[in-house]
Amino acid sequence: QGYQEQGILFGYRPPRSSATDCLLSAFQMTNETLNIWTHFLPAWYFVWTLVGRLRGPGGPEDPQAWPLLAYLLTCCIYPLASSCAHTFSTMSSRARHICYFFDYAALSMYSLGSALAYSAYVFPLEWVGTTFHHCYVPVAVLNTIVSTSLSCYSRFLELERPLLSKASRTLAFVYPYVFDSIPLFVRLYHCARGGCPDGSILLHCSHTCWAFLTCFIFATHLPERWAPGTFDYIGHSHQVFHICGILGTHFQMEAILLDMAERQSQVLLPSCLQTLCSLGVCVATSLAVIGICSASLRPGPEPLHR
Repeated sequence: QGYQEQGILFGYRPPRSSATDCLLSAFQMTNETLNIWTHFLPAWYFVWTLVGRLRGPGGPEDPQAWPLLAYLLTCCIYPLASSCAHTFSTMSSRARHICYFFDYAALSMYSLGSALAYSAYVFPLEWVGTTFHHCYVPVAVLNTIVSTSLSCYSRFLELERPLLSKASRTLAFVYPYVFDSIPLFVRLYHCARGGCPDGSILLHCSHTCWAFLTCFIFATHLPERWAPGTFDYIGHSHQVFHICGILGTHFQMEAILLDMAERQSQVLLPSCLQTLCSLGVCVATSLAVIGICSASLRPGPEPLHR
């Protein structure tokens, strides 16, 4: 029961698989194969982008680049964590939960990376230096901790209260996104009223559209809800969710790079220490949450493969 997905009838891998079997399953056609590759391959694109920034101009020696580097690092981590979670989630029920604990924590870290980049490069110029601007990153850190805790806790509700589990997990990721995007929404609103000289607005609009589509696909389980068994291997919602999320991240990254180039001398940048401290606090807290949740897992009987 803990392995079954709504609308997915076939293609499940055997429970209690070994680590080797899990790795080999990435090269076999199961209902998880494209889930693995739709995040594993894009992760290396973001790694390539990060390495290029580290080696080229505007690397770690440039204090203005630290928020961007932190953001790019989280862009690398969250698809890799997701790919690993989908790969090794059939080793045991306990391993499945722990894999997704790390997946949720990585996604929450990505929301913090977005907030760091938005604070440095995307904020409306009239908001730079305001109280909200100074509180923006600390609140994003708190949101990241709450998001990791709530999403991990939602796994304990899956079997007995699946609707509450789904709602909690969706809220855990939607709320940080909405808060992080407040500065962006303000800029988009000003553009809608007229007077929009920024070249990054179209990219930000593309990112926003893909983000809303990602949330919609995740919440609705379409298209497999309409035709159970038809999209078991190719085309089910989680694969579409992965692709939409990666495309949204790509457009977000391009928009941030353009904003960084156009508005570099007009924004208030956080120091290297502030950036590293924000990431460090969230990493330490997320690991503590994962440890507590992992220790709280109850041992139970493993499902039999049919």
